[in-house]
Amino acid sequence: MRIRLQTLITIFILGALSCTPKIQSHFAGAEDLERLSEPAQARSAGFTPCNDYLAYAPDTLHPDHLPMKYIRVNVHFMNSSDSSRNFNFPEGIEKANALINAANRDLEYNKKLFLPLGNDIPVLPTQYRLKITPRPGDPTDVGVYFHYDDDLYYYVMKGKNDNRSKRQVIDQYGLQLDTVLNIFLMPHHPDSVASPTYKPHRGGIALNNGIKVTGWYETNGSEWDVQYVLNHEIGHILTLMHTWAYNDGCDDTPYNPKCWNFSDTPPCDSLVSNNVMDYNAYQNAWSPCQIGKIHYALSRDDLRCRRFLEPNWCELHEERHIFIRDSIHWKSAKDLEGHLTIQTGGVLQISCRVSLPRNAVITVEPGGLLILDQCRLYNACGDNWQGIKILETGGKKGKVTLIGRPVIDNILHPFPID
Repeated sequence: MRIRLQTLITIFILGALSCTPKIQSHFAGAEDLERLSEPAQARSAGFTPCNDYLAYAPDTLHPDHLPMKYIRVNVHFMNSSDSSRNFNFPEGIEKANALINAANRDLEYNKKLFLPLGNDIPVLPTQYRLKITPRPGDPTDVGVYFHYDDDLYYYVMKGKNDNRSKRQVIDQYGLQLDTVLNIFLMPHHPDSVASPTYKPHRGGIALNNGIKVTGWYETNGSEWDVQYVLNHEIGHILTLMHTWAYNDGCDDTPYNPKCWNFSDTPPCDSLVSNNVMDYNAYQNAWSPCQIGKIHYALSRDDLRCRRFLEPNWCELHEERHIFIRDSIHWKSAKDLEGHLTIQTGGVLQISCRVSLPRNAVITVEPGGLLILDQCRLYNACGDNWQGIKILETGGKKGKVTLIGRPVIDNILHPFPID
């Protein structure tokens, strides 16, 4: 009896398996496409959904849609020829790493904005970090450098010897300036420090591919006293502006009276900012629009700051596969780092450029829908990605809809646009 029961179970399982529809797959052909006319608000009039900063802000429901970006930096300690004016090796190596770690910690733990008072502005992840990047091919290089130059080591903010906005030190000692953001830690001029009325405060300036920061060594502070200056100046590199009295392009960064800290006297008894781009004692908060503006800039091939990114979007990372399970509309440019799959019941509309890593595949499962809306799919590194794969089972297959004329480049399996 037991043998007979086991036989029946085996027959049932084999029968069930034989009835299960097989999943077939093929790369998209003309028969898989549906074409829609472009909406009336045609982009020919200059309209584009890809220039809204907030569209580039992280989606907290889908954090994997915006992979972490890493900004390549190196650190230079400028010193006098007698090595008495700044940190030296090996202490400087530890100091440089501590500074970058402190800056990254504030980037990781974004704080709620103080202003406007009583606001309900969400606290979003910044989704970028700093990464010390040595010169390639040199195993002894740690990305931290020490220079001894009596003519260029100091930082003068004003007066006849003002060199704050001059680039000589960057041009002389900068390394990998096309791809790495160079950070120069410079002491105040010794003549200034010698004056009893002079306060060697912390400050900095952003100069395209270099940043000058001063006031660390003389004030005998920690990396936590300097990192907010660094994050502020890097904000400028990433296109952010001061917020207290200017239109910086963001509605969530209100004008404010530029109070350094809280006091008993109005308006500084309440209207104190903690925004990283204001001058204040905190500088530990990035607004959603500011974060979006940063990622908008980092997505632009025509902006210098994109060159400082570690290009993790070139090679395929299997573990960074994105699965679309609900209805999503990408209104921002994206650099994906893994495969992309639109699952059954999922809808993905792409309206901007999307870079796929080498050998990546876009898969549309049965019951899934991919809408290509005047977008561009390609590989930003000039390599090839596989193409768009359609899955089919039981007479049901994935769908691809075209709006306007999408551009498909760097593809191994041709896609029939025309």
